[in-house]
Order: sequence, then structure tokens, then C-alpha cells
Amino acid sequence: MTKMKLALAQINTKLGDVDANLEKHLNLIGKATARGSDLILFPELSLTGYTLQDITPTVAHRPTSDDPIFRPLLEASNEIDMVVGFVNEDERHRFYIADAYLSEGKVLHVHHKVYLPTYGLFDEGRFFAWGDSIRAFDTRFGRVGMLICEDFWHISPPYLLWLDGADILLLTSASPGRGLNDDNRLESARWVEHTNQAYANLFTSFVAHSNRVGYEDGLHFWGGSTVYDPNGELLAKAPYQEEALTFVDLDLNQLHRTRARLPLLRDERTALVERELGRILGSNDRKAHTGR
Repeated sequence: MTKMKLALAQINTKLGDVDANLEKHLNLIGKATARGSDLILFPELSLTGYTLQDITPTVAHRPTSDDPIFRPLLEASNEIDMVVGFVNEDERHRFYIADAYLSEGKVLHVHHKVYLPTYGLFDEGRFFAWGDSIRAFDTRFGRVGMLICEDFWHISPPYLLWLDGADILLLTSASPGRGLNDDNRLESARWVEHTNQAYANLFTSFVAHSNRVGYEDGLHFWGGSTVYDPNGELLAKAPYQEEALTFVDLDLNQLHRTRARLPLLRDERTALVERELGRILGSNDRKAHTGR
């Protein structure tokens, strides 16, 4: 497949009301399907809301066909691929901030958030378990990687996905607004947009970001979802401060054109990185044991 129509579902959610959030998902999935979209991307924790805290166990689900929330989503995925955000409960009753990629009635991949911010206004580490893997996976559009919010603000997760073959990086977030610039743009929005564009440039890959909007428990989510191509060019941008379903056509042949001109992936020296990381980690281990 050389063309792909992507829909960014920038939504507000009802905290803890999974049934209402599911209804909104299915409505937007229907609209995106009617427009001929191939994939719809929802924000972080799109099925539950963000500031869950003590109610986390009550909104957890498992992405299986016998789950009452995932059953209709899996059925809908026979018409359109989708990424949904949810709380995943594993077999030992640990709870994760998670994204699931659904396609043709199947769960292709589940990503557990690796970096849980627990500083400033964030408190995720108190209520959620840490994810411990970063994997790319195959779709009908090629190889894809998913990351959740703070995962993308560390350079190692997108770098690992790039090396694992991902040409399309899907980012979901519930990013609160903080700070103002001279142009009245939120500082958090400016920083996120610059980071997304930088990764599209550095990894010569598509970067698609879906961020939520609205207010919840004193937090303000700013929206502004974006898509950048492998040249770092902005292909689509959703509005700030309002719900929106934003459509964009991706020309997957751009990967060939960009990497023929700029062979950063070809020239990446992974063995050198492995060797130097081993040296650095070994040095840090020695310092820890000697106290030096």
C-alpha cells in the first residue's frame, strides 16, 4: 500500500465513564470510515479519561473479543484500523496505561507506557505499573511503532522503534497546557510540536500525534494534534482547544524519496551504539560498587 488516509480523533473524554467514551469512539469511527479513512488515532486513555487515580481498577479492561468494551471496537476494526487508549489489567492484576492497535477484528499490538511522569502536576507512578518493552509491529501499511506521551519525550523509545523497522510512529497523549509564549501559544504545545518535527526529521519517518482536549480535575488539555512527513514537513494540524476529526493523506512513497536523499538509517552505526552503551553502563556499575 502506497497511500494511507489517517484520521486524528482529537476528543474530550468523560472521566471514568467508559461506556460514554466508547459511544463517542464508535461515532467517530463511523464518520472516519464514511470518509474512506484507513486508520483512526485516538488520544492517550481515550476510553477512560486521564486523572483516574483511585478509580483506576474500576475502568480497566483487556483487549479481547469477550470484553464488553473491546468487542464492538474489534468488530468495527474490520472496516478501519484504529488505535485506542485504555487501562490494561494483566493476569496478575497490574494496571498499565496502554494503547491497542486493532485491525481486521484482531489486536495487532498493545503498548504499555514505559515512562510514567511522577513530578510536578503528574502522579502516574503512584497508580500504574511501568511498561518494560518497546516493539515495532507489522500492519497492512508497513511497520509501525506506538508510544504514549512521555515515552516520546525520551530519545531512546523512538530510536528503538526506528531500529526495529517502524516507518510510521504513532504518538498518543493527554498533554496538559502549561506556560505561554509571546505569540499566545502554550509553551507545552510549542515544545511538543518541535519535538515531533525533530523526530520526523532525525528518523526520516512519519510522525502522527493525537492529543486530547478539554478540562478534567483542574487540568487543561490543548489538542493541536499533528502529522509530520519524513522531511519534517507539517501535513496536518488539528485546532487548539476543541474537539476535531482531522483527515490527512499520507504518501508512503515519501519514505523512499527522503531516504534516497538522506540515508541516515542506512548509515546508523548500531554496533558502535551497543559497544559504547556497554562501556557507559559498565563504568556506571563500577562507580556504584566502588562509591566513586
